[in-house]
Amino acid sequence: MDMYATVVGFFQEGGPFMYPIAIVLSIGVAIAFERYFYLAKEMRVNRKAYNELLPLLKQRRVREIVEFTKKSKSAMARIAADGVNKQQHADVARRRTDVEAAMEEGLLEALPQIERRTPYLATFANIATLLGLLGTIIGLIAAFTAVANADPAEKATLLSQSISIAMNTTAFGLMAAIPLLLIHSMLQSKTSAIIESLEIAVVKFVNLLEGNADAVAKVAAPAAKQPARA
Repeated sequence: MDMYATVVGFFQEGGPFMYPIAIVLSIGVAIAFERYFYLAKEMRVNRKAYNELLPLLKQRRVREIVEFTKKSKSAMARIAADGVNKQQHADVARRRTDVEAAMEEGLLEALPQIERRTPYLATFANIATLLGLLGTIIGLIAAFTAVANADPAEKATLLSQSISIAMNTTAFGLMAAIPLLLIHSMLQSKTSAIIESLEIAVVKFVNLLEGNADAVAKVAAPAAKQPARA
């Protein structure tokens, strides 16, 4: 109970700037949870798709690849579908270049969704810090204004109390900013890992599709008349 009273008192004594900092922190935490679960899901489904597609490509089971890419909603499957679809239309002399370009285009289409909203966390951390500093400065201005007309014997006490209260906003701003920066760093690391895995998959898929060019041309042609994207 004492801990709760201390936290409430700290928040109330910080002044009006404590509320926007709390709002920024709440939005940042909501984004962090959404991004964490989304990225964890993307890592899981992409890994599963990669583990299923790789042996199919090695065994030249193109018909099964086409069927799998139609059913899967993962970025990995969409990229593979772009490569398979492009394989049948590519000129023999430029087949590898065309397939690689098509798969890289699919990768670029997947990146915005993977990277979405994560940079906001760093922005919110900076906003929380700046709001804390602004609240402290305004609190100090108000404190010095109030002390100017106070009794000389009470000026030191009043000033120290006002400064202590004004510093609460800076402390709370930092308390909000530090976790948001740590979470941003963690999510950025997960995002980079997903992007790197997709880039590695593009290279491997291009190499395997180049070796399976004849099989893809025969099997993918009738299936490619339908959209490959799920």
